[in-house]
This record gives sequence, C-alpha cells and structure tokens, in this order.
Amino acid sequence: MSDAAVPAPTTPTLEADIAAALGPRSIVLVGMMGAGKSTIGRRIAARLRLPFTDADTEIETAHRMTIPEIFQEYGEPYFRDGEARVIARILEERPVVLATGGGAFMREETRDRIRERAVSIWLKADTDIIMRRVRRRADRPLLQTADPEATVNRLLGEREPVYANADLTVASRDVPHDRIVDECLEALRSYLCGPRSAVEPPSDGMNATS
Repeated sequence: MSDAAVPAPTTPTLEADIAAALGPRSIVLVGMMGAGKSTIGRRIAARLRLPFTDADTEIETAHRMTIPEIFQEYGEPYFRDGEARVIARILEERPVVLATGGGAFMREETRDRIRERAVSIWLKADTDIIMRRVRRRADRPLLQTADPEATVNRLLGEREPVYANADLTVASRDVPHDRIVDECLEALRSYLCGPRSAVEPPSDGMNATS
C-alpha cells in the first residue's frame, strides 16, 4: 500500500453549486423601486459569471427615450406592454441575471415567463428604505405626485402580495451590498438544492451602509 498522501476531497464553492443547479435558467430580481435590484444584480452576476441585464435600460435603449419620457409620451399601459416583450426576449436569449422594473412582476404573463425560465428573488424593502433611496431622484414617474410616500405605501399594498409569489425573498436594508449578495446566493443554493428559502434581517442590530 502506497504511503503517498490521499488528496482531501474538494468542496464545491457556493457559486459552483448554484451554477450547476441553475442550468439554463436565469435569475430575475423583482421588487419595488429603490430595493437595489440593479446594484445587487450586478454583483450576483459577477459572482456567478453571468451577464447582467437591466430591463429598464433595455427599454430605454430600444426606444431611445428615458422611462419618464416614455410614460409622458405614451402612458403606462404602453410602457408595460413593451416591458413584457423585452423581458420575454431577454429570457429567451440566454441565462442572465435580470433586474426588472417595479411593476413588471405584476403582469401575469411576465410572472409565468419568469417561472418557466428563471428563479425569481424578491428584494423586499420597506417604505423608509425606499424613500431614503429615491426621494431626490426625478426618474421615477410613479412618484411624481404631491405625496410620494403615500404613493409608495399604496404601491406596496398592491404589489407585495404579488411579489410574494417569487421563488425567494431576501430583505433589502441598509447593510453592505455584499452582505445582501451573500444572502441571495445562500438562498439560491438552498432553494436549488433543497427546500424553499426566505432570508430575513438578522437581529444583530447592524446598521452599516455600503
């Protein structure tokens, strides 16, 4: 019998586990404006070595107009129709990490398409978080109202029961972005390799910002 050391078995990385289980599916981030879908999505994509796509950016590029300009010129129903087509096209092309607009998941046909071709993550943010992140921005057409906070509360009431249909829920809050990314990846591995997973804020009192 040889005295040579037997190499220890290698342990797949978190990212490798996810990539192997994900297969041809995409990862789709859903949730309210200001939840961090684009920021978190880019970092997830980098970790998993997948392309990142922002649905709103794709729409603006196709129309050569900003989202507020599309809303003003054509109205929200027109925008939502185009949004649904863009998301369907993106999911047909190749696996990506996709950040969607806040209202995209409200459309049943889009939810069905995401369910067929992707794993969805709801980045769940409360009113305070959303308002701190979007209060001074002029590129949110739905918040161009006399009382933006009341509008956010109304939208949360309408949308949260639908967002809850996402495969996974991860709380968006004021902690370093990489911490949210880690929680998304842990939830993905648990979901893809075992039972449904939901990540809630820890009770350690952290309040750091990235």
